[in-house]
Amino acid sequence: MEESKFIEGLKRGDAKAYSDLYRDYVDKIGGIARSYLGVDDVEDVIQEVFVKIYKNIKKFRGDSSLSTWIYRITVNVCKDMLSKKHRRKEVLTSFGEEEDDDKSTIQEPADESQPSDELLKTISAEEIRRAIDSLPKEDRLLINLREIEGMSYEQISDIMDKPVGTVKSRLHYAREKLKGLLEGKREIEGEINDEM
Repeated sequence: MEESKFIEGLKRGDAKAYSDLYRDYVDKIGGIARSYLGVDDVEDVIQEVFVKIYKNIKKFRGDSSLSTWIYRITVNVCKDMLSKKHRRKEVLTSFGEEEDDDKSTIQEPADESQPSDELLKTISAEEIRRAIDSLPKEDRLLINLREIEGMSYEQISDIMDKPVGTVKSRLHYAREKLKGLLEGKREIEGEINDEM
């Protein structure tokens, strides 16, 4: 179905359009939520995103594609949930121990980098998933949007409300961190095998 007709169906409240929307986007929304917040909050994010779509679809002007609009809603819902969790954590830590506030900075990249093909051939999909899950939330989100969802830098820029150059820079460093994690895992396994 053509996107404009699909959007009109959503604006009219057409049940089939909403069913198709759910089918087409539930896994993508879930993937973004998982990369941003972890597995515990995925269902809550999915529910909240679809409620926001339903409540706000009539305001959709078409300045961006429907998918970009939906992903933007998803990222905003994730940020809101993270903010609420952080506020709860602050309240709890104010009665207990001090919170560790170690934040990393991101610098501009010299060039694009990705884990080498040789490295990827020797590592299972589950190992890659665990390595991605161990990255900071924004790095997970960037890798998910670019490498898993296949979005352009411009789409990611719109979704995250960041300049394209910033998206490229942060994605470069996210890839570097992922590559370091994967290479480190290979080195440790190699040392263990050498000792046996």
